[in-house]
Amino acid sequence: MKQLGLERCAKEAFQPGRRDILFGAMAMAVAPAFGAGPAAEPRIQRLSPAFDRMVAPGTRVETIATGIRWAEGPVWVEAGQYLLFSDPPANIVRRWRKGGPAVPFFDPSGARVTDPKLIREPGANGLALDRAGRLLIANSGGRSIDRVDLVTRRREVVVDRYQGKRFNSPNDMHVARDGTIYFTDPPYGLTEGDTSPLKEMSVNGVYRLRPGGVVELLEGSLTRPNGIALSPDETRLYVSVSDETAPRIMVYDLDAKGVRNARVLLDAKAMKARGGAGLPDGMKVAGDGTLVCSVPGGMMFMTPDAEPLALVTTGAPIANCAFGERGRVLFMTANDRVLRLPLRAGWQSEG
Repeated sequence: MKQLGLERCAKEAFQPGRRDILFGAMAMAVAPAFGAGPAAEPRIQRLSPAFDRMVAPGTRVETIATGIRWAEGPVWVEAGQYLLFSDPPANIVRRWRKGGPAVPFFDPSGARVTDPKLIREPGANGLALDRAGRLLIANSGGRSIDRVDLVTRRREVVVDRYQGKRFNSPNDMHVARDGTIYFTDPPYGLTEGDTSPLKEMSVNGVYRLRPGGVVELLEGSLTRPNGIALSPDETRLYVSVSDETAPRIMVYDLDAKGVRNARVLLDAKAMKARGGAGLPDGMKVAGDGTLVCSVPGGMMFMTPDAEPLALVTTGAPIANCAFGERGRVLFMTANDRVLRLPLRAGWQSEG
């Protein structure tokens, strides 16, 4: 689809309908007026009986790491039985194993030398594994997508440009079954954002990197694209938009030609207006299509049609999440800490 057509489609889609109004009303009814201060004890608000098949009643959320400047980008490495998560402003990726503390794994995790007057987040942000089990890094400070062999620690830049221009600061990724990497490129890593003298791109884009190395711009009309995921059948693309004036989660129909039929899946303005901490950010999609997505106020479980199932809250932003331990756990990066939520065995089959 031509970019102009996509922009028009997205604009038309961002008209609140009955679902948006109902969801907004529910959000205002169930979400407490959180600030962005220190996190409180995490708790689960159950919004639908359907959530009981995902998380058993009475299940508690465990805090497994604290003292982090801004926890992000979790990924479970099944081969090593550990969790990796990033801390973009501190320029560190940490590793956590069950029974032990979180320890530095990459330091620095992104750019080795940066000027804070130009680069706000020097470190890695989103993390993922490719089909060969290698670590992929959305290198916010280095403005690239990197790849690391977790055995040898050998690191290489996969891509850092589109049509000859440097990316802004790659933020989050999703790896498709054929190895295609979908990623977002907002300007959050740049100190002055859109007005940064380092910014070469005219858009804050959503991209697709094919296994052969071809980069495609799928969407260039979003102000702050952030979290990204595909539906289990890979025919839908979900993108969080962390725009303070228009926070939302977009959904697109996806095929080999690109994206079409842009529409708002979740309008999060009511949640934000209520005082929910944070903005739409990272997300994951379970094998049954359930979305687990960061929203103002916490981490939301919802159906593919945006029916809310549950909300995990701490009183502070919860930026991202990842399934792990063979699908028996959801890890959440929550401001200055990392959380672990046990899931019902068999609900989410892939770790």
